[in-house]
Amino acid sequence: MPGENLSRDEARERGRLLTVEGYDVALDVRSAVAEGADAATFGSRTTIRFRCAEPGASSFADLLAPSVTSVTLNGRELDPAEVFDGTRIALAGLAAENTLVVDAQCAYSRTGEGLHRFVDPEDGEVYLYTQYEPADARRVFANFEQPDLKAPFTFEVTAPEGWLVLSNGVQEGPAEGGRRRFATTKPISTYITAVIAGPYHYVTDTYRRTFEDSTELTVPLGALCRKGLARHFDADDVFTVTKQGLDFFHDHFDFPYPFGKYDQAFVPEYNLGAMENPGCVTFREEFIFRGKVTEASYERRANVILHEMAHMWFGDLVTMHWWDDLWLKESYADFMGSFAQVGATRFTDGWITFANRRKSWAYRADQLPSTHPVTADIRDLEDAKLNFDGITYAKGASVLKQLVAYVGQDAFLEGARRYFKRHAYGNTRLADLLSVLEETSGRDMAAWSRAWLETAGVNSLTPQVTYDAQDRITELSILQEAAASHPELRPHRVAVGLYRRLTAFDSNGDSALVRYARAEVDVAGPRTVVPELAGAERPELVLVNDEDLTYCKTRFDEGSLATLRARLGDLTDPMARALCWAAVWGLTRDGLMPARDFLDLVRKFAGAETVIGVLQSVLGQAETALTHYVAPEYRERAARELAEGALRELRLAEPGSGHQLSWARHFAAVATTEADLQLLQGLLDGTAKIDGLAVDQELRWAFLLPLASQGVADEAALAAELARDDTASGKRHQVRCLAARPSADVKARAWADVIESDALSNALVEATIDGFAQPSQRELLVPYAPRYFAAIERIWRERSIEIGMSVVRGLFPFWQVDAATLEATDAWLAERAEAAPALRRLVLEERDDLARALRAQNCDQAAGPRP
Repeated sequence: MPGENLSRDEARERGRLLTVEGYDVALDVRSAVAEGADAATFGSRTTIRFRCAEPGASSFADLLAPSVTSVTLNGRELDPAEVFDGTRIALAGLAAENTLVVDAQCAYSRTGEGLHRFVDPEDGEVYLYTQYEPADARRVFANFEQPDLKAPFTFEVTAPEGWLVLSNGVQEGPAEGGRRRFATTKPISTYITAVIAGPYHYVTDTYRRTFEDSTELTVPLGALCRKGLARHFDADDVFTVTKQGLDFFHDHFDFPYPFGKYDQAFVPEYNLGAMENPGCVTFREEFIFRGKVTEASYERRANVILHEMAHMWFGDLVTMHWWDDLWLKESYADFMGSFAQVGATRFTDGWITFANRRKSWAYRADQLPSTHPVTADIRDLEDAKLNFDGITYAKGASVLKQLVAYVGQDAFLEGARRYFKRHAYGNTRLADLLSVLEETSGRDMAAWSRAWLETAGVNSLTPQVTYDAQDRITELSILQEAAASHPELRPHRVAVGLYRRLTAFDSNGDSALVRYARAEVDVAGPRTVVPELAGAERPELVLVNDEDLTYCKTRFDEGSLATLRARLGDLTDPMARALCWAAVWGLTRDGLMPARDFLDLVRKFAGAETVIGVLQSVLGQAETALTHYVAPEYRERAARELAEGALRELRLAEPGSGHQLSWARHFAAVATTEADLQLLQGLLDGTAKIDGLAVDQELRWAFLLPLASQGVADEAALAAELARDDTASGKRHQVRCLAARPSADVKARAWADVIESDALSNALVEATIDGFAQPSQRELLVPYAPRYFAAIERIWRERSIEIGMSVVRGLFPFWQVDAATLEATDAWLAERAEAAPALRRLVLEERDDLARALRAQNCDQAAGPRP
């Protein structure tokens, strides 16, 4: 709709004019338990008190609602038909002091944006929750939807009797006739307000802290989920991590948790990982595990809990003025999540996981045509929505990790402490943070910021080594390179490690590959010499970003790469091993290592990987390499060999271990032969068994997906499995498997369900898209490439941005890795120069992935056939 996409210039002007004193928001959600059209909308009444710097000026409030009953400005009734256009309420002739009252009927969401309504298929219960970032609070109540217009909020919610209702503040007094009133919040932005309502299962605990001055802090803790998940909910572990995090941040931030209580809601059909609503954090309910998962899943959940908790200070207490400085909250929270995880919880390998998994996300994003500086140029809300990406999160966190090495941990944390005290409940920009860091470190933060925050792209660091006649290093230098599109060479503080074999042997009879020399150096410019390593004995491996101190693509000299091909699994240090895995994956993505060589490394060495998160990452990369990067003529053999290796490791893995589970899931993902599929079917029906492997319900669905995609499991089998698991999760799995079946009619139905209808919820749209495109069905999917390009502009125009993003990314014809698809993409881009910039950005990103896959396939093809 016109006006829905708020621009930065509009927000800046409104922020100049207005100061918001407070909101009173009353919602009536009793209609949520009705049927049909009666359950489409809910009542929303908002009172906003605000000042205007220029009496007589005009502005507007934001509201996305099917209808508005009344609008009153300073006691004067306005005609909704004249002042409300579907997205904005025009406000003319403002006074110095103003009161706006808006009565509206707002729509329940099925897309996870606004107030989402979910009906549990297991028991028919209705659950509500809100999700707003960056600008969907206006779907629930009238407001000024921009982060710098912070204000206190008072919420009142009328809900069905017996429901649990939560908001940012604590409930004040008992419910009266289903009406609950909540304590007024501190000044916060609209996008982090929250309401949760429904018959949720709710568990409580308490956090207590006594500070050095003997003052005490008590924080009531809550954790909640759907009743259908209660039997799986390990709330004790959630509370353990929560208390550890609160202790850690209090130890380091010197600013007591400012928002009273701390509820954590695990909600259905959630689009994100989590959201940092102060006092009322929301998470996707997939963080409640219905079956056996590896320790990496618990580590991931703990990281997200701590990430969101860090936001209570970085983002909620102190908030960016506009989305240009989104990194001020997301980069810091991403860094602090791992920092706290390693420093306060049982997950002490957090930085290893960060180096291997999180930074891979950043490196991919930083090589896309849409890459941008960490401090981005956000013109409007559509730009903002797309910038919740690997740059803002993982690159920003990587840069902060390097900043800690640059200024020192004490100076970094003291900067944070001053930042909180100086800007509490306010809004900031880049300069505000840099100024406190300059104060505490004495460093020139402007130069550092220009290099790392204000330019885009990732550098490559490659060792160059010469030796004398005695096989000692004459000179070791580091070559720094940058892409032509982003030629900035940056200062890097790096550790360089030299590795060689010991004479001692491990339990498998292999000699360990260990570090025997190390030097730190500041890399600057295209070539930097490391004088400390001159004279060292010849290494078998030179690792130029040892310990992961900087953000770069790691390259190898020929001797080091040969060592990794032969001995990667012999590296005893898990961080060094994770960095090498990440580096060879980078070589594969860049078309510098044949994809089958990467798969060889996986088959030879992944079985010995001890860090479960790294193993899962490597196995996922192997699946991507097989599907997209192996040359087509070699794909069948590569798939067979990868599945054989997976089955071998599955049988060798410790019974009941996370490694065994990871290999089981990987085997299912790459199984294609008749024998492989028969084994999966046997594991499902109990005629086959692997010692220690418990085939629980989640693993059953993982086995059923390849069986469905290969035509072994038909509609009746999937219906029978749903009857066995008649839950919301079961329904999503069934929808995915149904769409995966190898039939033209099935594909046509799935396509129509997503493209021609908006009846599916966000979760079922996602499941249908996931099932639609299967690697074994390339020919079946050929007709859908032109249909995709014909449909996406309409989808972007008619659907919510969340659904639009899912469709544009998920249905891009990436299964057709060929020149024709690349040409079709280029033609669409050339003919649609005036399409929405955010839509063009998404298509450009998909085009880049497609071109990268073609280059990787050419590299693999050039390597020729194997013996």
